[in-house]
Amino acid sequence: MKRAMIVWGGWEGHEPEPGAAYVAAMLRDEGFEVRVEGDIDAFADPAVREMDLIVPCITRAAIAKEPLDNLLAAVQGGVGIAGYHGGLAGSFREAVGFHFMAGCQWVAHPGGIIPFRVEVTRPDDPIMDGIGDFDYRSEQYFLHVDPAVEVLATTTFSGEHAPWIDGVTMPVVYKKHYGAGRVFYTALGHVVREFEHPQMREILRRGLLWASR
Repeated sequence: MKRAMIVWGGWEGHEPEPGAAYVAAMLRDEGFEVRVEGDIDAFADPAVREMDLIVPCITRAAIAKEPLDNLLAAVQGGVGIAGYHGGLAGSFREAVGFHFMAGCQWVAHPGGIIPFRVEVTRPDDPIMDGIGDFDYRSEQYFLHVDPAVEVLATTTFSGEHAPWIDGVTMPVVYKKHYGAGRVFYTALGHVVREFEHPQMREILRRGLLWASR
């Protein structure tokens, strides 16, 4: 049986505890044994290195050196990690090593909650198979992104809320590697009700499974 650890915390606006519960149920439906923690120091547990998948549901917050080093070593050694919205992109803003691993960092969402279009760029990838372009309403994330990521879907900014980014195309879904570990990220999923969006939910489900060791 595969094992996953979900750790929630940080800014409550992203509903980290309900989000962690939703992801835990999703993984249990896929046959995972799931451990859910509400303490960031759980990343310091040596058992992290034996997991198949880690999912941080954390925005902002801070992480100490010992749990950060243990987490990065686990992923580099082959443990998968996956995140959505503020998880990965907005976790541990001061921990540059974490964002080197994650592949992105959130910097803005011009206009707040707005409608935007998600465009699938890799319909041949198993994560995106059968999923066409779709409309979405949420925070349209502007990210600083590792150029080595493999982009699976993008969004294009209209410039309505920040004219200088008119026409800028930004990754919404990507995957990458960090050492032997797989990293998956989707910028969708601001709050738990967004999991009701069928394409968002299916992309996340497939991404979690892909990232798993």
